[in-house]
Amino acid sequence: MLPGEAEVDDDPLRLRLDFHEESVILHDYAGGLTRPKLISALDVAHALARELDLTTGLLPPDTLWWARTSSGTRIAVWREPCVWTVRLRTSYDAPARRLRLPMPGLVFVCLPGRQAPYVFAALDRPRSPDDQLYHCPTYNVFDSARVCPGSHLFPSDPAKIPEAFFESFFSATGDTARNKSRSHPEDVGELWAELHGAKTYPTDDLVPQCRVCDAFRIGD
Repeated sequence: MLPGEAEVDDDPLRLRLDFHEESVILHDYAGGLTRPKLISALDVAHALARELDLTTGLLPPDTLWWARTSSGTRIAVWREPCVWTVRLRTSYDAPARRLRLPMPGLVFVCLPGRQAPYVFAALDRPRSPDDQLYHCPTYNVFDSARVCPGSHLFPSDPAKIPEAFFESFFSATGDTARNKSRSHPEDVGELWAELHGAKTYPTDDLVPQCRVCDAFRIGD
């Protein structure tokens, strides 16, 4: 029923939604009869979403997927296997060492607001939600695949994030050294020492982490 102070013509009630703690009840008043029905909140969201016009805008080159979550958008960017220059610090006051390291293909899941991304390794450019992703074989990446930025500030443009990742200083201290290499499970730096100056990465050394469909849900 409309409030008395509303200066509008009589407007019959046709539908009502009651949101309870654990359920949603739809009351249909069509035809003069009240027909209550238990429905899903997701059904309500989908019905309302059909009225929205959405566009991603222009996406970066090599974009793998775009996702919108409750905490913002996620854009996954692919980088082909190549040789990168990395700067490695073995202690806080030591000068950085420059290494030329081959890396496998990498998937960067970029978050809004210049937040640190997530990064995974892959054998090939992902083409299916069931494709396997692997731990990124570098320092500065937690077990969750989230990058530890330290004092490094990532750009807001997802297309620039892979290069920004390798422009940061990598630290050989902390827990990010472990579980990145089959042959050197305690310290990926030992693998780096072997690969310095090599042309290709030994992909059989990668450590499985999750499937692409799991990476879709980052930020849920």
